[in-house]
Amino acid sequence: MEPGRNRYGFAIFDTARKQVSDVPVAIYIARPDGTGLKGPFVARSESLAVKPQYQSLTSSSDPDSAKTVYVADIDVPRKGKYVAAAVVRQDGRSVVTSPFEFRAGSSGGPPVAGERAPKVHTPTLADVAGDGARISTREPVPKALLEEDLFDAYGRQPVALLFATPALCQSRVCGPVVDVLAQAQAEDTSGRAAYITNEIYRDNRVDRGLRSQPAAYRLPTEPWLFVLDANGKVVERIEGAFSVDEVKRAVARAGG
Repeated sequence: MEPGRNRYGFAIFDTARKQVSDVPVAIYIARPDGTGLKGPFVARSESLAVKPQYQSLTSSSDPDSAKTVYVADIDVPRKGKYVAAAVVRQDGRSVVTSPFEFRAGSSGGPPVAGERAPKVHTPTLADVAGDGARISTREPVPKALLEEDLFDAYGRQPVALLFATPALCQSRVCGPVVDVLAQAQAEDTSGRAAYITNEIYRDNRVDRGLRSQPAAYRLPTEPWLFVLDANGKVVERIEGAFSVDEVKRAVARAGG
């Protein structure tokens, strides 16, 4: 996170690891010693649902694949370490989640809004003679998201660039968000923006480390969405899950 406003997407699970959705939730943050309490930052629920034609086998066959995501706009006052927790209102009572720690303003992380994004080549179907399984772990391969190279689109048009690995994701949301981007791309009739997805691991194997593109973007986790304007500047960055409507709003802000 950064000092100021941050979009924070998260899921809530009960002790049986069942996802909790459609209940009131708010986030509170404080310094590690408990001082400087801020909140509540009320969360909204965003659906990860897509139309049937955009749902991949990767997502539909995974019973643990995320279906919704909570989003809160958190105001972080300054750089430093913080603890946060969510308060969930369910069955007539308030329940506090286990706390988590985060640092705001750390250097060396992914590019932030207002910065120029790294200009790199992203693999396309043309690079692999149409063998999409070499550059995507989604089934079926999202061909429309693998047609343009970021290097060619950069500085010419807005870009929605998604780093995700549907079959190897640690957070169980990579499959759904590639589906989300596929629907957003298909429903964008303006033709002004490019929509690109890029896998995380070399040769689609975790043991071979990061591909050069996510390494250039200094990604500590996956998935990440970066929406760039026609000058290559980051307009929006989203870590984790997001909805079709969130993509559309971000691309519109970028001039798409």
